Amino acid sequence: MNINGFLQSLGIADPGGSGWLAVVFTFMLAWIVTWRFIPTVRKFALRVGWADQPNARRLNREPLPNAGGLAIYTGVIAALVLASLLRPIEVQNVLIQVLTILLGGSILVLIGFIDDQFGLPSSVRMLVQVLTALLLVANGITIQIAIGTPIDSTLSILVTVLWVVGITNAINLMDGMDGLVGGIGFITAMSLLAVSAQIPNRAAATLVLAALGGAALGFLRHNFHPSRIIMGDAGAYFFGYVLAATAILGKLQASTIFALVPPVLFLLLPVLDTTQVIVRRLMAGKNPMNTPGKDHLHHRLLAWGLSQRHAAFTLWSIALFSNLLAMHFQRLNLMQIAATVSSIIVLLAFTVWQRIRAAKMPIIKE
Repeated sequence: MNINGFLQSLGIADPGGSGWLAVVFTFMLAWIVTWRFIPTVRKFALRVGWADQPNARRLNREPLPNAGGLAIYTGVIAALVLASLLRPIEVQNVLIQVLTILLGGSILVLIGFIDDQFGLPSSVRMLVQVLTALLLVANGITIQIAIGTPIDSTLSILVTVLWVVGITNAINLMDGMDGLVGGIGFITAMSLLAVSAQIPNRAAATLVLAALGGAALGFLRHNFHPSRIIMGDAGAYFFGYVLAATAILGKLQASTIFALVPPVLFLLLPVLDTTQVIVRRLMAGKNPMNTPGKDHLHHRLLAWGLSQRHAAFTLWSIALFSNLLAMHFQRLNLMQIAATVSSIIVLLAFTVWQRIRAAKMPIIKE
């Protein structure tokens, strides 16, 4: 198969062969915009007091700017707008679904930011998360349960809402250590991108994942230990919601439990982490959602003597392995999986090297 034929099999190539350039452009632009915008956001956040104080969940020992989510969101939107202007996408059902995902993500960025700076009751946050999940359902983004009973439709809605709200909160709850969520978000976005690129008429979804992956990498350049900024609830909600929605974008028919394996594998680490935290807190008689504590997987790795960097590498490796399995279940061939995994490793290694190198220089050079 020649290069154009191969790219068209990915669903991102046009007759001129420039489709893949749109994906690369979107990724690079989101990466650069986020990377370059974060220092400005950081300075402003410190000036106005947008910062997380040391607490029972986070590991920072001094106030840390928590507005990184705004830079991530800006990077994603800027890249998508410019990519769309350069290569317009035909109005189709999947584009409407992608715009729905971005709308829901935008609402959660706003809610997360308000919660970061002023605090919101958990009931308000949960209500908004449920409403944004129902927004997906209303536009056809559902886990479609087909088990031959009259309650299939109701069950599909319930499972979809639980999935989206669960993953959104799981990503947020994991955001307690430098570089952890940024790295996991990048790995998952790139893996989902590899799968999306195989599906005809998924160009819009592929561009969204390219933008999210690029923004994650740009953020990680400033967030890997020692972190200079964190994404806050705004960024974590955005990551969780977009990843949860894109993992089920399309017609996922769950006639058996095994049909749910691929989307779970893409986000297995956040699912496992949140599950073990909830079980442990319930067994201790605590409210699992309103009881911050150092009982997440990364806290346990640190307790075993690992540094923040080594703990991040360990959990990234687990996330990468689970995403590798997910890609296999989605029937990507060995070459496609190897190319995706290699790209993830090389880009993460380059970003980590940049961050460590910058951390050794005077702050003025960062």
